[in-house]
Amino acid sequence: MKVAILGYGSQGVSAYEYWKGLGDEVTICDSREDIELPDGAPRVLGPDFLKDLDQFDLLVRAAPIIHPREIVEANSPEILKKVTTNTDEFFRVCPSKNVIGVTGTKGKGTTSTLITKMLEAAGRKVHLGGNIGIPPLELLKDNIEPDDWVVLELASFQLIHINYSPHIGVCLMVVPEHLNWHKDMEEYLDAKSQMFAHQTSDDIAVYYADNEHSKRIAAAGAGHKFPYYKSPGAFVNGNMITINGAPICTTDEIKLLGRHNWQNVCAAVTVAWLAGVRDPEPIRSVATSFTGLPYHLELVRELDGVTYYNDSFGTTPETCIVALEAFTAPKVVIIGGADKGVGFDELAEALANNNVRRIILIGNTENKEQPTASPKIAAALEARGITSVTSLVKPGGPTMTEVLDAARAAAQPGDVVLLSAATASFDMFPDYKERGRQFTEAVQNLTPN
Repeated sequence: MKVAILGYGSQGVSAYEYWKGLGDEVTICDSREDIELPDGAPRVLGPDFLKDLDQFDLLVRAAPIIHPREIVEANSPEILKKVTTNTDEFFRVCPSKNVIGVTGTKGKGTTSTLITKMLEAAGRKVHLGGNIGIPPLELLKDNIEPDDWVVLELASFQLIHINYSPHIGVCLMVVPEHLNWHKDMEEYLDAKSQMFAHQTSDDIAVYYADNEHSKRIAAAGAGHKFPYYKSPGAFVNGNMITINGAPICTTDEIKLLGRHNWQNVCAAVTVAWLAGVRDPEPIRSVATSFTGLPYHLELVRELDGVTYYNDSFGTTPETCIVALEAFTAPKVVIIGGADKGVGFDELAEALANNNVRRIILIGNTENKEQPTASPKIAAALEARGITSVTSLVKPGGPTMTEVLDAARAAAQPGDVVLLSAATASFDMFPDYKERGRQFTEAVQNLTPN
């Protein structure tokens, strides 16, 4: 069989190895002409890499950011019949049917990790991957057994063209996101709905009870609908998280910062319970000890009475808002970055009402492929009458040292300096991890006054 791998990132590498291992003739197609490829691998590189795909029997959309419409526009609508993804192939061949898929706008990585740790604490063997780091096909190297559990974090990029659904699907809070990639909010919701669309009555669709988008997405298939954040799923009763009458822990015992993480804990508790973990103790042990993933409201250090937190993973206005609400202390907030097609009026309102001492606005005005959203943010702040802004928006963007110098000049003892950019990083950084890494490094390099 002639197979084309569309995009040669981490998922492209695993896809090439997988289909090559099956004995197929595999060609690598990528827009970049300067990438390192396996010796002797057939290749189609450059701006026309999506053209003439009819010559192949199977097309693997291995770079999730390649939109299916790009493939259609370069060929024909019929070409989609040949398209698969790493995630789709993993579902097709996975030895275990105990697959849990987690989607939503934010909280996917935290919830997926909580679920994994809770199942492991209960003695289950669990494989964690997907958008969280390990490509799905790479998980097959872990010798998955039929009784094992698999937890996949899945974003709309992976889900927009998928033909399988997990046994337990979880939809967290959903708000507008990636509207620079999706043509509109409707496509974004429909993409996430595909994770549930192929469920049968033997499957389970878990959704966030207080979010209509989440409820709609989970309703796309025939799976049994099961809410969380209200009974019969895990919910907060007073200050106690309970499920099925069993107390798990108090909200004060949760190490994760912010009320939004109560939702993530309740989602994970619900899934662990539905997966058969009925002893509250292993669930409780994880809920009360897990401190979070890197760049998710991560404490970096305290210096001169000022505490520095890294929330680089927060790439939407909504995630910035919940980060603001996690602290009552005065805050110096670092925001700004690449435009994802969303508005900032609600963010401006939150910045006005959450004890923000100073806003450090960052952005790169010369990146034409990934335009900065910072002028839109500045306009929203001005419309709300917010003037306590230090703008570092300029060609090339500021260095992280410049950002920290401005934040430190504004902060007073007892304050929180918070990087929660409310935007993607791509105008200045390759990804949120690099933005977060530079912030942490710069904070660690600060010297006492």
